[in-house]
Amino acid sequence: MRVVITGVAGFIGSRFTEIMLERAEQMDYDDIVLLDALTYSGRRENLVNALLDSRVTFVEASINDKQVTDDLLRGAHAVVHFAAESHVDNSIDGARVFYETNVLGTQQLLESAREGGVERFVHVSTDEVYGSITEGSWREDHLLEPNSPYSSAKAGSDLAALAYHRTFALNVMVTRCSNNYGLRQFPEKMLPLFVTNLIDGKRVPLYGDGLHVREWLHVDDHCQAIMLVLERGRPGEIYNIGGDTELTNIELTHRLLKLCGQDDSMIEYGTDRLGHDRRYSVDWSKIKNELGYEPRVDFDGGLEGTVQWYHDHEEWWRPLKDRRG
Repeated sequence: MRVVITGVAGFIGSRFTEIMLERAEQMDYDDIVLLDALTYSGRRENLVNALLDSRVTFVEASINDKQVTDDLLRGAHAVVHFAAESHVDNSIDGARVFYETNVLGTQQLLESAREGGVERFVHVSTDEVYGSITEGSWREDHLLEPNSPYSSAKAGSDLAALAYHRTFALNVMVTRCSNNYGLRQFPEKMLPLFVTNLIDGKRVPLYGDGLHVREWLHVDDHCQAIMLVLERGRPGEIYNIGGDTELTNIELTHRLLKLCGQDDSMIEYGTDRLGHDRRYSVDWSKIKNELGYEPRVDFDGGLEGTVQWYHDHEEWWRPLKDRRG
């Protein structure tokens, strides 16, 4: 059977691809198509091992290309859809591409899946579509209140996916995850940006008062949860995926400083980001109760391993930081 995975050259998509290849025989996938436009954050280097697998075909193209998506999805058993513009700061500087990729690109995939007879479609989204929550945690039926161009574009793509289930009976499942961390995360995101700055002896730019709260999820746990949804998730359902570790940004920064052998003098407080959500927290009891999901990676160990990976793989991140200044 064929599975098509979009956005495979990015942080989460590339790790999911590796995990998928470990499970492919068990799931009866012998035709694994990897689709990515290789925009600035997508790197072919992230797929070096995957591309050695004889079951894998890589296609460099946009999810907005109807001919490509029609051809690839025709007769496919499943689609796992990661492809998206994802950096909030970039969405503030230039929003249009976020709607073109995240909303219209997702709609094109959904249409190709519907016409091509795809049996299962997992749409990977984010907890940011819920907005900000002062206390408690969001359930999957919570109102969507996105506050950035990025999160509003993702909310739009979620609604399109669910509409294709309700209108056309396409077997769509939506996942919404908390903040991911792990190896090969593009160094514009907070954690790899801070770690690579500290390796270089540079200060770390902390927005506002540093008291914004995020729930952290190791990328391996996220990918294992998506695998569960792909295998056994119920069509038309939304599944929150959490990591069970909630920290303020300043608390995370202190942990990174300690792991990198630095002190508070390396913190540079700056103006807060426009529309910056104060707190995210998802209730992930549904995926736990229905599919047996539990985070496996201990946060302290996972964070230490992630920091060490950036120390050991300067050749991976150095060109990216040099290119973006």
